[in-house]
Amino acid sequence: MVDEFRTAFQELIDASVATDPHRFPPAVHKVYLLASQIPVSERELALEALTPLLAGDHAAPGVLADLAVVAGALVEMGTHPGPAGIEILHLLRTMGNGAVAFLEAWDRTGGDTPPDPDHVTADAEARVAAHLGNDAPAATMCWWTSRRLGLAGKTMLSHSEVRAHLRRDPTLHAQLVAITNQLSDLLYEFDEVRTLLRMAEATSALVMDRASRRAFRVLFDGIGDNFQLHTLLAAALIGPHAQGLAGTPPDPRWAAAYRSSDTDPQAQTVWGWWNLVAHDGSWVWNEGLPAEIPRIDGEHVIILDEQPYPRSWNAERRHPQVSGWLEVDCELESEEALLWWKRVAPAETLPSHTTEQDEPPLPEPVVLKPETESAGRVRGFVPPPESTDTATPEPGEPQEGLEDPKTSDHAGEETPSPRPLEDPKPERDDVEADEPAPRPATPEPEPQRSTTGTALSPLPPLPPGVSHSKGWGPTWR
Repeated sequence: MVDEFRTAFQELIDASVATDPHRFPPAVHKVYLLASQIPVSERELALEALTPLLAGDHAAPGVLADLAVVAGALVEMGTHPGPAGIEILHLLRTMGNGAVAFLEAWDRTGGDTPPDPDHVTADAEARVAAHLGNDAPAATMCWWTSRRLGLAGKTMLSHSEVRAHLRRDPTLHAQLVAITNQLSDLLYEFDEVRTLLRMAEATSALVMDRASRRAFRVLFDGIGDNFQLHTLLAAALIGPHAQGLAGTPPDPRWAAAYRSSDTDPQAQTVWGWWNLVAHDGSWVWNEGLPAEIPRIDGEHVIILDEQPYPRSWNAERRHPQVSGWLEVDCELESEEALLWWKRVAPAETLPSHTTEQDEPPLPEPVVLKPETESAGRVRGFVPPPESTDTATPEPGEPQEGLEDPKTSDHAGEETPSPRPLEDPKPERDDVEADEPAPRPATPEPEPQRSTTGTALSPLPPLPPGVSHSKGWGPTWR
């Protein structure tokens, strides 16, 4: 089986170098068929063989986009991305800049909605040529390949080692952030890429508990939002088996769901512990991102205050394909903690309530809907179906720009999960110099099996244009 896979993959590479649309589709089909039946080490060798092609300029843009999708699909099977992951980010930067140039030219020559990348025509290239001149063909080609490269980039950024590389290369990180800020409104793939880029920006925080006056430095990675951060902080700090803070320790199934497990249907509603507050007294909203938490001297600072009202949310990761972790690096000595307490705003005075009627209503438990169509898909390489699931945002006074689903005007209505507010082009904070501690390795998942016991390939069909001749050259040329 290994020899058969190696032969098929070599045929894939040869067809790519030769830009042969007749040999490529059967080679891809065979690679996909065999990939789930060989050891991980063989798939890693295959990705290593792709790296020179992804890094070089001797392949056509359509070829590179298709190979990036193949690499992403192999990684989603549990293959370590290795250097191929980094090269795809560099490719995403190059082609992304071209796609941005296409969009800017499109806006300057009309302002209507640009064509879908998979349906670019000769008329589109002619239109942007009025502004780009001789650069129009290259920019149009970059727009044409942008969706495939966004999918591949999202998969690579789901791995901690790729995000760690970005922290060591702040220039690449900043350039990718700028690109995704301009493409994410039109292509959902780049909105995912943008939030994963923000994930790379925050890997540690100073956490200060107002009640005990204790302070801890925590390290983390793979944290997609502050719901996840809040829950994992509770697991690391509350109770005698953690750091001894007062309170009820979280259900272990909640923490497991925020690390790497699926949500347990019997433990799907998390009840909060604190009001997270920044050093200046502003609230740290659970819908937000760790990277958005304000800093002092380059360090994100979180104060754990008493909750003004009960909160609840779903025990599910914002990025299900990303495993998260959080651990306490150290507790600050009392003298150092005292110095930090002198630098933060005093506690907010909570209103007192004299009657039961004054109390805000408890949020209703959130019921998750079982997955159906998404089961068995390789995440990211098949566009997700439109979801009707709702999340429970924080009740109480709404954040500016967000509607509060718990007000009487909207009680009982289903509303989509609020998204964190971000500036259109946020300024990027300086990247932390320290890398987070490595998280324990997670075992590779077992392949899915049919009712007869035979292994099922976890790979879906390639996106449109990948396994057909139109993926090798645009139809308008």
